[in-house]
Amino acid sequence: MEIFQCQQCGDCCKGYGGTYVTQWDIQQIADYKHISPQSFIKKYCVVSGKKYVLSQASTGYCIFWDKLCTIHPVKPKMCKAWPYIESVLVDPVNWAIMGNSCPGINRQAPIEIVQQTIKEKLAINS
Repeated sequence: MEIFQCQQCGDCCKGYGGTYVTQWDIQQIADYKHISPQSFIKKYCVVSGKKYVLSQASTGYCIFWDKLCTIHPVKPKMCKAWPYIESVLVDPVNWAIMGNSCPGINRQAPIEIVQQTIKEKLAINS
């Protein structure tokens, strides 16, 4: 049983918190955009703590969202992993909460299947 199937709605591309980008992400996206990593950071990132996050457009969406991800082939690791990121997976209750805002999360999945999938995804992500 699938507990998540992306609906390509973009809801995960909007809102507070931002998308953290690694140095690898920065290099990949910069290459894709045909600019230097420094130019990419200056044009598309903001600092959050000691990390870079992608800027948001005035709509609240990621700067690269335009009804679909405009950098999909090189989207950041955090985006590729969504919704299987640690802050969501750390507690099955968080998964249920995300189910209220993400139409791709199967809210009918039995808790045992959710817990097993979470365990597997955490192992892969670590």
